[in-house]
Amino acid sequence: MLAKLKQTFKYLLWLLLIPIALFALYTWATLSWVYSSGERAGYVQKLSEKGWVCKTFEGELVLVSMPGTQAEKFNFTVRNKEIAKKINETVGKRVRLIYEEHKGIPTSCFGETSYFVHDVQLLDK
Repeated sequence: MLAKLKQTFKYLLWLLLIPIALFALYTWATLSWVYSSGERAGYVQKLSEKGWVCKTFEGELVLVSMPGTQAEKFNFTVRNKEIAKKINETVGKRVRLIYEEHKGIPTSCFGETSYFVHDVQLLDK
């Protein structure tokens, strides 16, 4: 009886651990693999720290192509506090954000967007 209980416990443990390991592997792969990378230039309109458990910085970059045209917004996520501090110092100034896009991230705990900014450069001095 005890041997059968141990075997059932092992089976249930594996039944629980395999999906958790697969989910962790998938999450790691989506955060490591870069779908696209690029740069966007414009004016940082806002940057705020959000999240109940996982805190990330979420921001908006206003892209202005020509005067008098409708401005386009680029929503982005910053996971590094030092980069967020640099971006916060440039709010209202023309900047270039260098980002990577990660597709398929399973939860918003890592950021609300799939665009992760990893550098910022001030364009107007």
